[in-house]
Amino acid sequence: MTAGTKCDIVYHIFKSNPNLEGLAVVGEETVSLMMRARFFQQIGTQYGYNLYMGRPVELVVNVRALVVDYSELITDVSVQAMNRAEEELYDLVLITSENRLVGAVSIRRLLLAVADVRAEMAIFMNPLTGLPGNRIIDDRLFQALQLEQFSVLYIDLDYFKSYNDSYGFKMGDQLIQATANLLRQYFVFPEAFLGHIGGDDYIAILNHHGFRQVSEEVIAGFEKIKRTFYNQEDLDNQYVLGEGRSGLHRPIPLVSVSIAVVTNVRQRYESIDQIVSEATRIKKVCKSISGSIICGNEDAV
Repeated sequence: MTAGTKCDIVYHIFKSNPNLEGLAVVGEETVSLMMRARFFQQIGTQYGYNLYMGRPVELVVNVRALVVDYSELITDVSVQAMNRAEEELYDLVLITSENRLVGAVSIRRLLLAVADVRAEMAIFMNPLTGLPGNRIIDDRLFQALQLEQFSVLYIDLDYFKSYNDSYGFKMGDQLIQATANLLRQYFVFPEAFLGHIGGDDYIAILNHHGFRQVSEEVIAGFEKIKRTFYNQEDLDNQYVLGEGRSGLHRPIPLVSVSIAVVTNVRQRYESIDQIVSEATRIKKVCKSISGSIICGNEDAV
């Protein structure tokens, strides 16, 4: 429908189609919206019928209609829709492709679709941290293989089991969550992907080779937050008493973070398994060094 369409035609369209929620109104450069309820509210005033019926619909349309491109994420569209003014909250959302109107979606259908997406995503998210789990991680690793540059950072906590044994699973879970929140600050989409492999193991994927600075910032941040998870005596001692492989209690260092980094600076990888194998080798080097540490390909030779 064009902006010049007379309101009496709009009236008959709505009357003939009781289930029609609204109409898109296309101008020369803009797209507006005429919702059914708003139209009848306008012409239902004392002089509205006589004032508008022979005049163009552009006089009563909503020129602030929400118009989105079909390529936008449905979750982002839902946020935009729910942030509208209260009187426009249940208006249709107009959809364009290459600046051409292609359709509209109701708020009900939009929110149902968002709920379906979130339910499906929840299956692949780690329940403790809410970070993507192994299914999504594998997909992102495959995508990384196609990049000209990538850095894959395997991040895990050393001596975490001893921390769990000393402070209990509840505190251990809180440390896992605090670490995840710290990592979220430094690995932000779209420059980076962050996932939770499980337990105290995380993974970050960068689309460049500049991993060293961000890794150092992660370690500095972790060393700061971990102090809130120990009592003062253990902090002063810089160890906890834990059970060793012999069954005897012995001093075990405080939790630290190891970051094993695989890049394609010097080597090309053809499969995810090759990346995982190289990361496993590098992690062994990290584990042999006390304290929080970064080990890259060039370090673990």
